[in-house]
Amino acid sequence: MNQQLKTRPVNRISISLPDDLQTDLDAMVAARGFGSRSQAINDMLCQHIADHQRQLGDEVMVGTITILYDNTTRGLQKTLAELQYRYLDEVISSLHVHLMSHKTMEVILVQGPAQKVQAIADQIVTLRGVITGKLQMLAAVIPPVHPMTEPKRQGKL
Repeated sequence: MNQQLKTRPVNRISISLPDDLQTDLDAMVAARGFGSRSQAINDMLCQHIADHQRQLGDEVMVGTITILYDNTTRGLQKTLAELQYRYLDEVISSLHVHLMSHKTMEVILVQGPAQKVQAIADQIVTLRGVITGKLQMLAAVIPPVHPMTEPKRQGKL
C-alpha cells in the first residue's frame, strides 16, 4: 500500500467512470504493479496536484531536473556547474552518468519556490548542447541537511 495512505487518515470517495476508462485504469494498475485502483488514483492525483501547485508559483517544492546532453559541447559542463553554484540555495545535489556516444545524463535535485525552480530548469534545459530535459516536481519539502545552529560564541566551538 502507498506509504502516504498508511501514515495519513484517509477518506473514501466514489467516482463514476465510463467502461472503457475503467478498463484502461485496470490495465494500468496491473501493468505498473499498483496494489489497487485507489493506490493508482492517489498517485495520479498527487502528480496532478503538484503540477497545479507548480503553476501557482510560490509553493516550496522538491524535484529533479533530468537532462541528457552532448558532453563534447565546448564549455557546457562548466556552465552547468556555474549555474548549480549560482543557485546553491535551490540545488541540493547532482549526479551525472557518462553514456555511450559522448552523451551524459545528469540528475539535479532541487528545492525551492516552484516558480524559481522552474526558471532554473528552463535555463539548464535551453543550454546549447542539452539534447533534452525535464523538471519533475513534487509537493514535498526536504528536511534541512543539518539543524540551524547558533553563531559561534567567542572562544567556544
